[in-house]
Amino acid sequence: MKRTIIMLLLFLSFFAKAQTSDYYLLVGTYTDGKSTGIYVYKFNTEKITFTYQSEVKSENPSYLAISKNQKFVYAVNENGEHKGAVSSFSFDKANGQLHFFNTQLSEGDHPCYVTVDASGKNVIAANYSSGNIAVFKTKTDGSLTPIAQNIVHQGKGIVADRQEKAHAHSANFTPDGNYVLAADLGNDRLYQYKFDSVKKEVLSEAKPAFYTLQPGSGPRHFEFHPNKKYCYLLNELTGKVAVYNWSNNNLKLIQTITSDSTAGVGNKGSADIHLTPNGKFLYTSNRAKANDITVYKVGNDGKLSMVEHVKVGLHPRNFTIDPSGKLLLVANRDSNTIQVFKINASSGKLEKTDVILSIDKPVCLKMVPVK
Repeated sequence: MKRTIIMLLLFLSFFAKAQTSDYYLLVGTYTDGKSTGIYVYKFNTEKITFTYQSEVKSENPSYLAISKNQKFVYAVNENGEHKGAVSSFSFDKANGQLHFFNTQLSEGDHPCYVTVDASGKNVIAANYSSGNIAVFKTKTDGSLTPIAQNIVHQGKGIVADRQEKAHAHSANFTPDGNYVLAADLGNDRLYQYKFDSVKKEVLSEAKPAFYTLQPGSGPRHFEFHPNKKYCYLLNELTGKVAVYNWSNNNLKLIQTITSDSTAGVGNKGSADIHLTPNGKFLYTSNRAKANDITVYKVGNDGKLSMVEHVKVGLHPRNFTIDPSGKLLLVANRDSNTIQVFKINASSGKLEKTDVILSIDKPVCLKMVPVK
């Protein structure tokens, strides 16, 4: 009996150590003001404290992706006039330092989203203004080769000033890693591509090739539930979340629910979407006139029920939830702040803390454990 208790205590001690409270917070920014690139802070989730670590120069690194082994970081350079690009960096977890490798043109304008596959061999970016998906290969040192594949979306939507052409806004992998979905705000489509990491051109047309959304939706970002059964798509222009059942590599719409409750057409500005790690709650951010976070409870059937709207700073373009699911951090671009909220474990409601990090035009937050 005594031996059993000792073994249990050792296990609990090991488990407690495994649940780290120290993370690096990587912050992507717009650099048309005071910011110069990507900033790294050490963030303690128990004390809720930020400690500056380092920064690296990069032009408009508005979205970041971290490789699975956490050794490399990829950032879009959200520029127009055929100067859109993706940059690569090594990341030293010993001291929180980023080291620049190289930059490759994305053959498009204003890349706004980037992701890297599980193998770390392929990096995929979405170019907003030019409506194309760019694929890069990585070298053994993590740096990027010139663009290996370029897929240009076609078509437009019904919102004249926002949907005059295709506008690829995000691209990410399905839970099994065998497909890539790409949300196009300009033509109201969610594209579906087969993914084969060993081919030179890793993306190929799937069946269906795309899902057609309600006209004027403006799909922006999406995220899959941890149980891999549901997909949640945030539509910027209508300010609504579309909930899909994901089965046999196919999406079936099961619910549409409001995110941005601002009255009037053209006032919506839904931006980012994330689930808690346990899948019990979902959150969306809304910019424009709303400037809030919408909180939902996730039912056993994957459907959402609205819990509350919580006011945040100006233009919450991006936010993240820490791996424990206890904290939500919001990047307020126009308030030049990062706010921290506590997440109620039973209700999902947000509790505002007094912790605010001042930083110029923060627009992307990514967390990496220190150890």
